[in-house]
Amino acid sequence: MTTLQIVILAIVQGLTEFLPISSSGHLVLVPYLFEWTDQGLAFDVAVHFGSLAAVCLFFRKDIASLLFGGLQILGGNVKTPESRMALAIALGTVPAAIAGLSFASWIELNLRDPAVIVYTLAGYGIIMALADRFGRRERNMTDVGFKEAFIIGCAQALALVPGTSRSGVTITAARILGFERQDAARFSFLLSAPVIFLAAGYKFVEMLSGEAAVAWGQLGLGAVVSCVVAYISIEFFMRVVTRIGLAPFAIYRLILAGIILYALV
Repeated sequence: MTTLQIVILAIVQGLTEFLPISSSGHLVLVPYLFEWTDQGLAFDVAVHFGSLAAVCLFFRKDIASLLFGGLQILGGNVKTPESRMALAIALGTVPAAIAGLSFASWIELNLRDPAVIVYTLAGYGIIMALADRFGRRERNMTDVGFKEAFIIGCAQALALVPGTSRSGVTITAARILGFERQDAARFSFLLSAPVIFLAAGYKFVEMLSGEAAVAWGQLGLGAVVSCVVAYISIEFFMRVVTRIGLAPFAIYRLILAGIILYALV
């Protein structure tokens, strides 16, 4: 990979990981459109770790609270707000973890296709717009219980399919459940942290067990660029979703799906 390719792909990952427009879809499409070879497993690991660092930095107070809640759980205290939220995040992570272990390889081989992305971009974009337009706005983070966390976690499992968007589908599920836009986004991002960590860690083990040489300098550059851009992207999205909502992102998804469909036919 050239330095230009690394920077472009890292920017794409950083921009799209936390915007509800599908990072995996864009990482499939960009090499396809520019006729680049697939960036490979190692690069995907690097840019995902960069995105993970960004969400941990931006929500550092929430992450610290979750870690404190985890320590309380280990001490036998499961009734504090911190420990209950930590349990909710853990429960919400289970569906995606099971789905990833069960279907990730099959999805990687069969669904990383622009034609699939057309349907997921457009279909989930419409659902997202409707959920944001008609969903109630009467619940906040303190209302996240185990049932809500599990439902949103099941939605997160759907994001294994390229073009779905992890943040998009989880925020949509939270909006359907009646959560405020900002709180829906905040819980979505916190829920993404363990899944990104598990997925990137699993790929990292695969990478180390392989025989291919690792270009650590290129991976480091990709991770740093992805982290910086993802942090800016999160800050931008939190402002937009609070003031405007999800409509601009739904419109973008529909336009992009139309462009891809036009390019395919």
